[in-house]
Amino acid sequence: MRLFSRPSLPPAKFLEGRVGYAVGDVHGCSDLLAVMLDTIEERAAGEQRESGPPIVVFLGDYVDRGPNSAGVLDLLLSERPSNCERRYLRGNHEQAMVAFMEAPLPNRRWVLHGGAETMMSYGVAPPSLAGASDEDWGAAAAALREKVPAAHLEFLGGLERYVELGGYAFVHAGVDAGMALTDQPDEVLYWTRAPFIADRRPFSHVVVHGHTPAERPYKDKRRVGVDTGAYASGALTAARFEGDEVTFFSVKAERRRRPEPEASAVLDIQF
Repeated sequence: MRLFSRPSLPPAKFLEGRVGYAVGDVHGCSDLLAVMLDTIEERAAGEQRESGPPIVVFLGDYVDRGPNSAGVLDLLLSERPSNCERRYLRGNHEQAMVAFMEAPLPNRRWVLHGGAETMMSYGVAPPSLAGASDEDWGAAAAALREKVPAAHLEFLGGLERYVELGGYAFVHAGVDAGMALTDQPDEVLYWTRAPFIADRRPFSHVVVHGHTPAERPYKDKRRVGVDTGAYASGALTAARFEGDEVTFFSVKAERRRRPEPEASAVLDIQF
């Protein structure tokens, strides 16, 4: 028999009278994002509340790895889902892309981690890590800055670090439970992985995050993981929040290949 135990925390609740969605890492998969936007718009049509429309939080990592990062940013700028309030977080890949355009030499490894695909989506040939000169890297960054539309640059510069909605904190990667939400450094919010996943310390909010891909979405008393590795798995996942309930659904492609497959199937997963 346990003499001492931690008191159970009440379940986190979303904003009173509102519905929320969190969309996992898109990573250049514009085909999947297009179907996700259609799906949320259709669902949100029946979820309009007196207190406000559904809120959709995009969890970051819109660019890199998949074939059409430029198309993903176009979709995110299209004001869809049109019947929802929209919030956009910064991921480590957006941070890395901007850093490369500002200072290509110290940030050139971005090209190895999906940046090459992003550059090609804008019509820019990525340099070779092995043979490129300093001048080559500078020219590639300048070419990318020239090709990226001003609206995309403004979007990348205006992304949020985190979003707090009711008892949930929406972040890209995770948090340090030893620090207040307002004090979290960028390195933790955008890049943390194993230390956050393994941490069992209580935190002020249930953390909703992407960044760490898994075969299936995940939910427990401390975190909700929504990244299902869309660029590799062909499944882009979203979580839905209402009151203290959390459910998941995915839009899926048959398999990832080039040219991009038609994405159509919608899978609901209830927890």
